[in-house]
Amino acid sequence: MKNLGRIYLLLVSFVAISYAGVVASVEPAVIYKGDSATYTLTISGEDAKKPVINDICGNSITSTSSRTSIQMINGDYKKSYILGYGFEPSQSCTIDGVEVEIDGKLQKANPVKVEVKPVSQTLNGDFVLSLEASKTDLFVGEPFELTLLLKQRRNADVVDSKFIAPTMKGFWKKSESNPVRYNDGNYIVTKMTYELAAQREGNLTITPAQLRVAKRVGVNNWGSLIPQVKWRSYFSNGVDIDVKPIPNKAKLVGNFTINAIVDKKEINANEALNVTVIVKGDGNFEDIESFKPYIAGVNVFDEKTKVDKNGFSQKLAFVSDNNFTIPPFELAFYNLKTQRVEKIKTKPIDIVVHGSTAKPNQTPTLNIKRAKEVTNDVVVPTKKEVVVETNKLYIFLAFVVGLALGGVLMSLKGMEFRSKTKNRVNIKDEKLLLIKLLPYKDDPKVKKIVDTLESNIYSSNKQKLDKKELKEILQKYDID
Repeated sequence: MKNLGRIYLLLVSFVAISYAGVVASVEPAVIYKGDSATYTLTISGEDAKKPVINDICGNSITSTSSRTSIQMINGDYKKSYILGYGFEPSQSCTIDGVEVEIDGKLQKANPVKVEVKPVSQTLNGDFVLSLEASKTDLFVGEPFELTLLLKQRRNADVVDSKFIAPTMKGFWKKSESNPVRYNDGNYIVTKMTYELAAQREGNLTITPAQLRVAKRVGVNNWGSLIPQVKWRSYFSNGVDIDVKPIPNKAKLVGNFTINAIVDKKEINANEALNVTVIVKGDGNFEDIESFKPYIAGVNVFDEKTKVDKNGFSQKLAFVSDNNFTIPPFELAFYNLKTQRVEKIKTKPIDIVVHGSTAKPNQTPTLNIKRAKEVTNDVVVPTKKEVVVETNKLYIFLAFVVGLALGGVLMSLKGMEFRSKTKNRVNIKDEKLLLIKLLPYKDDPKVKKIVDTLESNIYSSNKQKLDKKELKEILQKYDID
């Protein structure tokens, strides 16, 4: 090692003669993408100013170091400054010569080349990474497993390490297992399994995984070794996946079951009915759309769908003042085993609303009366007929006036009744409040209250109602 130090000193001294006191070098000169390199300036002179270097070949500086060396040559003492700059080059480049002011004069360093090789899997070393897919030819949404193996030699001396997972762009990551470790000869193996599903068709690539490892190395400083830390990257192989579209224009692939759970089948008018739609099986649950149906005369509220390793679920709430029927919830998918599109659905659910006269699926009867035919014949009435018609007119007018007076009296009684029962609304019954306030949702203040009620009823995000503002709204719209 001392001989190597002398050779390095001779080379630096030789280059220094040509480049007037400042010599540049890069170590290592050939690296793989993702590895780090060190750009070194060796400056000879009594008075040298440290240059300002913000980047190297467009790459940020990751670390810096400096040290001073004093040597006696032919009875004279020579001072040298060694400046180091760590960086991670993304591609091969030539580092231009840096200008340094030495003893009042600008001196320029020599240009240096650094070669960056593309990523390649390390098959024989202290660390070996590999990726293996259970399938490489599949349909959009079809689940498959990706296994990552990390092998480490038992005697590998490691100061620090950083793992960078493979990039899975274009895939759903459905689950990720916990690391499992076991022994395999001279290696300690760590195994991880990802469950993935392709989001779109085409040729998709899973990029290599990367492990950056820091080791202690000895740096030769004029014949003596100084321990330092050096980083090196190890890469796995990449995986190419050929993804085909689902046949027959289906959106889902796999094998599923569907079920609709209703909390009850009889409710009171304007009471909320809760239904949970559950889909289980094996497939791309992430692509299942909302099951929110449209039912005439029924308000339907849906929560955000939930997807996890157990399947798909969605909660729905139905509010109506008449009997109604919840239509079947349907799901179509391509079954890999039968190789055909299958459709599954739930049964329709009849809901009885107490206080309603309508029955499920009952269609109101519309009676249309034909108007009497009008002729163009002119009939001149007699005097007796005119008197009779006049009397009929008076009787009709009297009936209309009486009907109007009755309406006024009923209105006054209704106002009196409402004034007595105005404050009977239980503000703790949030579902009833929501039904009562929905017709006035165009009012910004009402909408604010409605949003709060919906959040409290149909989600886990509980909010506090402004009771003062709520009472003002109830009074404003005469809601009892």
